[in-house]
Amino acid sequence: MRKVTLGRSGIEAGDISLGCMRMDGLSLEKATEVIETSFASGIDLFDHADIYGGGKSEEVFAQALKASSVQRDEIILQSKCGIREGLFDFSTNHIMTSVGKSLKRLQTDYLDILLLHRPDVLMEPEEVAEAFSELKKSGKVRYFGVSNHHPLQIELLKKHLTEELIINQLQLSLVHTPMIDAGLNVNMLNEAAVVRDSHLLEYSRLHHMTIQAWSPFQHGMIEGVFIGNPDYPEVNAKLEELAEKKGVTSSALAIAWILRYPGRIQPVIGSMNPERIQQICQASDITLSREEWYDLYRSAGNKLP
Repeated sequence: MRKVTLGRSGIEAGDISLGCMRMDGLSLEKATEVIETSFASGIDLFDHADIYGGGKSEEVFAQALKASSVQRDEIILQSKCGIREGLFDFSTNHIMTSVGKSLKRLQTDYLDILLLHRPDVLMEPEEVAEAFSELKKSGKVRYFGVSNHHPLQIELLKKHLTEELIINQLQLSLVHTPMIDAGLNVNMLNEAAVVRDSHLLEYSRLHHMTIQAWSPFQHGMIEGVFIGNPDYPEVNAKLEELAEKKGVTSSALAIAWILRYPGRIQPVIGSMNPERIQQICQASDITLSREEWYDLYRSAGNKLP
């Protein structure tokens, strides 16, 4: 698998990462197989959050990692915090407490990366800075980032932080492309021209932040998978056509489409099926032509101006 440098951290990770949200439902044997298959396929970044499975996903992962042949220092452990029931919380106390609990559940002394999960409107950036500084100083977190944040929220944080933000985790799939649409429909009056994210793609490239694409197979927010979905006949027909041509699955093609973006986006796949993980990871060996990329974009219902 090809590698991507995460921000300006110097960390080299596989092109594709594994989201562990659904790991709480696996047996120890199955979770171990998922970790070993992922690692053998080139995945070395495993994405968690304190809320996944109410914390159980981190617990199952830790037990499975110990049972596997994969060593802690061979992988990149990433977790997220900031979501509480019914609210968001970026207070110093919540960040520190959340990280402490995640470390205990993950049975590790440190996180490689900590992300702030969703923007907290009541955020005091000085409190985030205090938490990050203490976590860095104590060795509990090596690097930091955000998730679902727009550029001005990031700039507000950066004004107070001494640590660099290396990642922004954002929703992106072949059928969820608002970040891309606005950049193609400049100065137009159509719906696609509406800028919903303050030009995150360009901002991320300018500021050397790696975008991690969550839900790369989903339509809507988390309403379902579009691969093989009869509600998306054109995009599936095009995916199947190209998949047969390149000898891979439609899912691998959908990931290859994301990887083709020059800013080197790192998709976060959430499959807990070892065979499917292997198939999806073949995307890293595929480079779509410009014609193929735009064909897929148009097949998802997008019109070029």
